[in-house]
Amino acid sequence: MTVTTTTHLNFRGQAREALEFYAGVFGGTPTLVTYGQAHDPRGRPEDVVWGEVAAPGGVHVMAYDVQTGRDFDPGVNAVYVSLRCETAQEVTQAYDGLADGARHVRTPLGPSAFSPLYGMLTDRFGVTWVVDQRVEFSAG
Repeated sequence: MTVTTTTHLNFRGQAREALEFYAGVFGGTPTLVTYGQAHDPRGRPEDVVWGEVAAPGGVHVMAYDVQTGRDFDPGVNAVYVSLRCETAQEVTQAYDGLADGARHVRTPLGPSAFSPLYGMLTDRFGVTWVVDQRVEFSAG
């Protein structure tokens, strides 16, 4: 199985700044997709709908700016656990397994602006998981 876990940090308008900071600390280059680039009306066009820094030394963090309609408090919804999968089968297997008894399906499994297969849910223990199929992006 080729699934990795990644810390997924949530912000309100600071994801770009945070990823640039972490890239400066750990190395690497932020990769960002804005709500505007994704044509996603749920956030401000300049905010980050998906971003990451994968540093050469192994540190890997993802981040985004929480949608404007979703509650956000730095102490609430601050972190998600992200599963990056190589295949659609792995995504589906992980998502379906975590969905058993889930408290809340935040995003049903389906395509997104940054992945061919993506879903988000809060499991029976209150942990929010982001599950997606890995796609390589160029820095920008």
